Amino acid sequence: MKKIFWLGVGIAIGAIAVRKVTQARSALGPAGLNRAVGQLSDSIHNFADAVREGMNEREGDLRGALGLDAADAPGAPGIDQQNR
Repeated sequence: MKKIFWLGVGIAIGAIAVRKVTQARSALGPAGLNRAVGQLSDSIHNFADAVREGMNEREGDLRGALGLDAADAPGAPGIDQQNR
């Protein structure tokens, strides 16, 4: 009975090992490398877009807090006139 148990365990471990090796080989091939580079590129673009969006939002907050948006309006005194 022990021999049958260990035979089953050995077959299961062998099957898992074959699947892992097959997955690793497909990831290391040209198609796998292409997928990895594409995912990295998409991640970098998404991060850059999020940073730009945050910068624009913060700039709008700062411009509003400093009153610079009102100074850009037609007929509003310029920055030089406000500081005098």
